[in-house]
Amino acid sequence: MNLTYQKRVPLLMLLDSIIVLFSIYVGYFILHPYSDFYTSKLLLVSSIILLISHHLFAIIYRLYNKVWEYASVGELVTIAKAVTFSIATAAIAQAVGVGTIYGRVLLITWMLHILLIGGSRFSWRMYRDQYIKSNQEKRRTLIVGAGSAGTAVARQLLHNNDVDLKPVAFVDDDIKKYKLEIYGISVCGDIEHIPEIVRKEKIQDIIIAIPSLSKVEIRRIYEICAKTDVKIKIMPMIEDIMTGKVSVNAIRNVEVEDLLGRDPVELDISSITESITGATVLVTGAGGSIGSEICRQICKFSPKRLILLGHGEFSIYNIDMELRNQYGNKIDVIPVIADVQERARIFEVMEEYLPDVVYHTAAHKHVPLMEYNPREAVKNNIFGTKNVADAAETFRVNTFVLVSTDKAVNPPNVMGATKRIAEMIIQNLAKESNTKFVAVRFGNVLGSRGSVIPLFKKQIEDGGPVTVTHPDMTRYFMTIPEASRLVIQAGTLARGGEVFVLDMGDPVKISDLAKNLITLSGYTIEEIGIEYNGIRPGEKMYEELLNENEIQEKQIFPKIHIGKAEPLGKTELFTLISSLKDMTIDELKETIISVANNKEITKLQIAE
Repeated sequence: MNLTYQKRVPLLMLLDSIIVLFSIYVGYFILHPYSDFYTSKLLLVSSIILLISHHLFAIIYRLYNKVWEYASVGELVTIAKAVTFSIATAAIAQAVGVGTIYGRVLLITWMLHILLIGGSRFSWRMYRDQYIKSNQEKRRTLIVGAGSAGTAVARQLLHNNDVDLKPVAFVDDDIKKYKLEIYGISVCGDIEHIPEIVRKEKIQDIIIAIPSLSKVEIRRIYEICAKTDVKIKIMPMIEDIMTGKVSVNAIRNVEVEDLLGRDPVELDISSITESITGATVLVTGAGGSIGSEICRQICKFSPKRLILLGHGEFSIYNIDMELRNQYGNKIDVIPVIADVQERARIFEVMEEYLPDVVYHTAAHKHVPLMEYNPREAVKNNIFGTKNVADAAETFRVNTFVLVSTDKAVNPPNVMGATKRIAEMIIQNLAKESNTKFVAVRFGNVLGSRGSVIPLFKKQIEDGGPVTVTHPDMTRYFMTIPEASRLVIQAGTLARGGEVFVLDMGDPVKISDLAKNLITLSGYTIEEIGIEYNGIRPGEKMYEELLNENEIQEKQIFPKIHIGKAEPLGKTELFTLISSLKDMTIDELKETIISVANNKEITKLQIAE
């Protein structure tokens, strides 16, 4: 029964009026055999005064505005205050009117008020909880974690009639909580007992409600939960709750990012603030997955001006509108449509805005596509990088950060080779320039455009099969926000010429990734199927972040290493780059891969 405010207030006032009159008359008749001081006139006057004062204090304390199906101790205290003050008002009236206070009658009246008014409100909550809600079909839910977050989720589910989840059990690794009850829900065991509890309690959904979990712990719990056939959900990460992006009750499905992403690198906020706050920052490829996220992260540090440079009109429009809507006039956001391959245009933009920091993310990154289009990879990744880097040096940019890739290590393919040569360009420029040139390498980015996860999700939506190149192929993975934060942090660590590399933990099998995505989508491996279709042109079975000659164990920052990658000499390198335009496709591929792998370059001999 859902009454409007206009209807429920008169009903509650009528109910309270009956309770007030009933209470004082019951109090009188309980004591009547032992006292004869109450006359009918006094009883009537006391009743009217009590009735008026009760409604007055009920309005003051907003008793008629409470949503009583969520009533708790706080509401009971409010009732006690309103009743106490109304009884006190009646006592004062008696003292003034007849010169005495009939305390025993008022005390009984006070107790009956508390009992009946409180009981009427709480009985409605009990009725809703026990009968209305219990008659609705809700999914039996197990909550992993009986801490503050887990209990908050349980309370929200119990009180929210619009959610089709009903918490029936907790699990927690704290043995002191075992067999205790929270909101009437028992802690049935620890995490290892989840499959057993699911069978015993006929669980249909599991909610992982420990927002402070590390990625390793999430994977462990998920693997245990995955032994059952129930749906698995999770609370948001603690950093999203702390920053106010989501509430503690924003339950969502477990995503592959929860299982494969790494624990985020903690940033040196002060150094980033010092380099970005109040500065002019330019981001190339600002409409791409990494570029747009770098822009979002940069805006948190309040730059004076942010230049969004990109070739794709629609993607630049999207990130431009997003940042304008979020930051308004706080940051001067300037969209620039330009192609990094057009040297004159890049110099024109750099001269006009004179940025303090440049993040160069514009690149072709798809390995098989670049095998078929090597000239485009060279034009964008090599010439484009040289254009932006030369312009940055010419107009005295303070810091230039190149976004690179683990595919630049021992590359057998065009894309990786062009990115390694791009690293060599900025390493050579760093030797003689006042601009601090650095590169940042990281692995595959979860969910970026052209990455494997969106492809797998589409294949699952279409009913399968999911196509994997080889059962043993492995890759490193990181999230888009983590990659972007690393790029920004690298800019503050730059001294010039470094190739920064993130310690990315253990690589992940692509076949395991496919299996996880299938089960997370609510299907079995058998229903969707996995098809192995062979390694594509230019692909490696596994990726490396540093080759054996580059490995340097010492970390310059938590989880960040500096590689010892040595570039080709400046004269030789720039001569090579100039000659690339005149090479055939086969010569082009052979040359750039040889250079990237530090092999002897026969084509350069003719330039001497």
